[in-house]
Amino acid sequence: MDLGNIRRVYDQTGLSRDTLNPDPIIQFEQWFNEALKTDIKDPSAMSLATANKQGEVSLRTVLLKIYDQQGFVFFTNYESAKSQHIAENPNVALLFPWLDQDRQVKIVGQASRISTKESLKYFLSRPRGSQLGAWVSQQSSIISSRILLMSKLEEIKNRFADGDVSLPEFWGGYRVKPSSIEFWQGQPDRLHDRFLYSRQQENDWKISRLAP
Repeated sequence: MDLGNIRRVYDQTGLSRDTLNPDPIIQFEQWFNEALKTDIKDPSAMSLATANKQGEVSLRTVLLKIYDQQGFVFFTNYESAKSQHIAENPNVALLFPWLDQDRQVKIVGQASRISTKESLKYFLSRPRGSQLGAWVSQQSSIISSRILLMSKLEEIKNRFADGDVSLPEFWGGYRVKPSSIEFWQGQPDRLHDRFLYSRQQENDWKISRLAP
């Protein structure tokens, strides 16, 4: 197969400095709400890139669950590979690939654990099955079979059969505080529109146009 022949024309409306909100979080919210109105599957899905202290990198998809002026929050097992990376090197990157709209949003920043109170609030909002699943999976560890996983699930179901599922001490959220946020809008002839918000101070951002 000649991959060079796989092409399409980017023909969405362009992005200009005049149309950008000076606050990147508000700009993100506008784009996110527009993505929600489309047929994009899992618009909250984002790629999370991490690296350990040796510089070995890893990439996986996680779901955005909270965003505000403080940053972008996802939840995971605190004993997972991604958590081990973050413990060694908090510098991470996020990418929202909204390709049906010819858009991408790239976020670079530092990840840190959110409070147990915040994690509990979200955990209690999850379906019971997801709550149980958080107890079952020793994320990223090697297991011999799915049968072992399902056996553990039955054990956890019995444990919490008569009441609410408690928050595991090894599960919770990370907040990525952005140092930069880039908005990418595909354009014809690969002359894409790219604007980078760079944090100057706590709530002060510099906006720069990048070459495609």
